[in-house]
Amino acid sequence: MPAPYPFGETVRIMRTGLSPGRDPRGQPLPGPDESFDLKGCVVTPRAETPQVGGPEQQARDTVITGWTVYVSAGRPLMTTDRAVIRSVVCDITGEPGDWGRSPFTGTRGPIQFAADRVTG
Repeated sequence: MPAPYPFGETVRIMRTGLSPGRDPRGQPLPGPDESFDLKGCVVTPRAETPQVGGPEQQARDTVITGWTVYVSAGRPLMTTDRAVIRSVVCDITGEPGDWGRSPFTGTRGPIQFAADRVTG
C-alpha cells in the first residue's frame, strides 16, 4: 500500500509476538518481538503535564510527552504495540482511531493514534 503522505515520516512499530508457552507457574511467556515500518506517517507533537498536586507529582515531576500519528487506513495497530518515533520508543495510548470513509468522496481516512513517553 503506497504511503498517503509523500513527505511523511517512517514510524517503526514493535510488537511482542505470540507466546511460545507458559512458565512453571502457568504464566504465558513473552513471544519474540516483531516489528514493521509504517511509511508516510504524519507526526504531530504533543506535551502534557499532570495536574499540580495530583498523585503523579507527590514525589517527582512526571512529564508525559508524545506525538499524535496519522497513518493510511488498514494498518494493523494494537494498543499493546510500541512505536519508535524520531528514535524515541513510545507506548501506543488508547485505541487507535479509524476515521472511516468520507461521506463526500467515499475515500478512506487515516488511522490516528497517540504515542506517549512517560518520564519522571
